[in-house]
Amino acid sequence: MTRRLDETLAWAGDGAAHLRGLMARMGDDAFAAPSGLPGWSRAHVLSHIARNADGMINLLTWARTGVPTPAYASAEARDADIEAGATRSPAAIRDDVVDSSDRLAQAVREMPAQAWSAHVKNVQGVEIPATDIPWIRAREMWIHAVDLDVGASLSDLPVPMLVEVVGDVVRVVGAKPDCPPLRLATTDADRSWVLGDGTGAEVRGPAASLAGWVLGRSRGKDLRTSEGTKPPVLPRWL
Repeated sequence: MTRRLDETLAWAGDGAAHLRGLMARMGDDAFAAPSGLPGWSRAHVLSHIARNADGMINLLTWARTGVPTPAYASAEARDADIEAGATRSPAAIRDDVVDSSDRLAQAVREMPAQAWSAHVKNVQGVEIPATDIPWIRAREMWIHAVDLDVGASLSDLPVPMLVEVVGDVVRVVGAKPDCPPLRLATTDADRSWVLGDGTGAEVRGPAASLAGWVLGRSRGKDLRTSEGTKPPVLPRWL
């Protein structure tokens, strides 16, 4: 799927502003409360978002210089940084999220035009074009804003971005052997997808509802299949 760089950069910038607004409304006692992700507090989610910014800077550096610079030294180092970061004060976490986001924005501004055509490897070790880096960041910002469980929802995302999110998840989940055959269609955008061989029921609904279901953020209670049943549980995306 080819996405316009200007569009993904805008989504990433809007996601950063959205997250800052949410943090501004969070009292200090809210940071230690559970997030929507099992085992993680809101402080964990915000620390992850900050370290993700640094990881994206590493990938931009790779694209700009040609020197392999993985997003994270290792999965273990990434997890350790998040755990350590979650123990900090709310003020320190807020500052880190803002400062790391600003550093990433500066790195984007410093990217030569030709560097966007370079290829790097994402966290899963898959080769991707550098133009995918802002998209990965946008996805992280908007989805994890929902995971904070402080009032944000997937309905906050622009519908075109939701369509891209569903498409990303379908490409991964649909290739898994335990994925049920299904057809997906949005009711607020002219888009559809096929899971497996597409011989199963059709699941229709708003893009935000479909995104929540395929991401595993909801059970799809507001969705129905063409057979009148609730949609099945899908394999995990990442």
